Amino acid sequence: MAEIKNQSAASDQQFEDALKKAHREWKATADRSANAKKKFVTVSSAPIDPLYTPEHVKDMEFFRDVNFPGEFPYTRGVHASMYRGKPWTMRQFSGMGTPEQTNERYHYLLSQGQHGLSVAFDLPTLMGYDSDHSRSLGEVGKCGVAVDTLLDMEKIFDGIDLAKISTSMTINAPAAILLAMYIVVAEKQGVSMDKLSGTLQNDILKEYIAQKEWIYPPEPSVQLIVDTIEFGTKHMPLWNTISISGYHIREAGSTAAQELAFTLADGFTYIEKSIERGLDVDDFAPRLSFFFNAHMDFFEEIAKYRAARRIYAKRMRDKYGAKNPRSWMLRFHTQTAGCSLNAQQPELNLVRTALEGLSAVLGGTQSLHTNAMDETLALPSDKAALLALRTQQVLAHETGVVNTIDPLGGSYFVEALTSRIEAEAEAYFDEIDRRGGVMACIEEGYLQRELARAAYIYQQEIDSKERIIVGVNDYVLENEKIEIPILVIDPEVEAKQCASIKKAKSIRNDKRVAETLEELRQACRDNKNRMPFLINCVREYCTLGEMCLAMQDVFGDYVEPPII
Repeated sequence: MAEIKNQSAASDQQFEDALKKAHREWKATADRSANAKKKFVTVSSAPIDPLYTPEHVKDMEFFRDVNFPGEFPYTRGVHASMYRGKPWTMRQFSGMGTPEQTNERYHYLLSQGQHGLSVAFDLPTLMGYDSDHSRSLGEVGKCGVAVDTLLDMEKIFDGIDLAKISTSMTINAPAAILLAMYIVVAEKQGVSMDKLSGTLQNDILKEYIAQKEWIYPPEPSVQLIVDTIEFGTKHMPLWNTISISGYHIREAGSTAAQELAFTLADGFTYIEKSIERGLDVDDFAPRLSFFFNAHMDFFEEIAKYRAARRIYAKRMRDKYGAKNPRSWMLRFHTQTAGCSLNAQQPELNLVRTALEGLSAVLGGTQSLHTNAMDETLALPSDKAALLALRTQQVLAHETGVVNTIDPLGGSYFVEALTSRIEAEAEAYFDEIDRRGGVMACIEEGYLQRELARAAYIYQQEIDSKERIIVGVNDYVLENEKIEIPILVIDPEVEAKQCASIKKAKSIRNDKRVAETLEELRQACRDNKNRMPFLINCVREYCTLGEMCLAMQDVFGDYVEPPII
């Protein structure tokens, strides 16, 4: 046996020596014809070799690093059969104007084959303001649907059976309030909360890092998120109470590795805070979900998703002591990159979105939103929204991508890129830990500075034409006229929403409103789980702004420190 091993080792060494020699000879020939002035890098400005061989993956062990789909560390996917068992969920992000308009769009999308709903809220709702607040002026219904009271939520889901549909809600600082509204709408339909399925974005840390839509300081904001995780664990077994989001981090200019590292670091922070609350990791971890960006660098994105699963599985098992394999599985939603779309020659955005969607599918996403071609100009028109959905349907039914699981697994390039992104993310974890964790890094501005640096490098490459963006800095159409229909939100939406608030206030019991809001304040002072108190407020038709203000009375405001 020892002799066979020695022969095998000698044979391996001979192969390695021959490979290195052949590679050197090939490279000498290739270099003579290559463009010496051109830099070959990913969208993240990471250098790319001209050819990948077994040399690049010599340290990889199949069972340790790759394995089979549905097997630890889930590099190739979290399910054994992946899309051969069930295609990804086609979940188009949508919401606009009034609740009635959004309801109409949802019925339309469901009639066209969409599998689940994804609610986009307008800016005042995201920031915790009612539509009649002075800071809401001109923004009501513009970038999503306006929600002020339970009345609005009832209208959005009118005629939609919440026991049969999965709903995702993209809301963060006021997330617990919107979840409470959804629970009460279901209650009025006769559907108990344990039957509800869906996802709440509810990731406040990425707001401080990237999107900047916060209300309260970081510590009470995170505790409010732990409230929803605790409440969901006990009462909503089918609901994902958080979707830890890298999407916005990437939209703010991060590299792929930064998106992965900062997102997972945020996720690990929520896990640690939930464990501190007294929750068992295996009770809540299976309902955690993630949300990633699909940018334009095809192979880098696929490698990013594969690295994410591998890192997460190892950390959950080895650091946090999770015993349930479902706790090791990183499940994620993907949205194609809004920052890659352009107002110039907007039809090209159809092509960009299709390629980005394909990378998400080949990377093993569980659900997907494909952006509409007109989203740089306005909310999607009906036609643009339908084309975006049809893009996914073509991918699922006409390309054959569902037939083979992780078809790029084993590619020297993809495996090497997966390992490199993993290593870059691990280096960031070490640095974040050295600086005292994610929340300390937010307070000192470290994560924000890293994003700004990456965004600056990317923009420099575009400005210098090192990176070509078709229709923007090359292949430009002179005197271009935009000839696609643009959705315009009626200014009357704001007046209608203000009237809706007045109606809600006219039918409620003012004494009960005051009592439930004070009970909410006291729960904040006593650091009790706020979800039951928010549900009581919602039942009394308290407005979103009133509930946010009640908590703000206790938690205070947050002003971001200067980022230099």
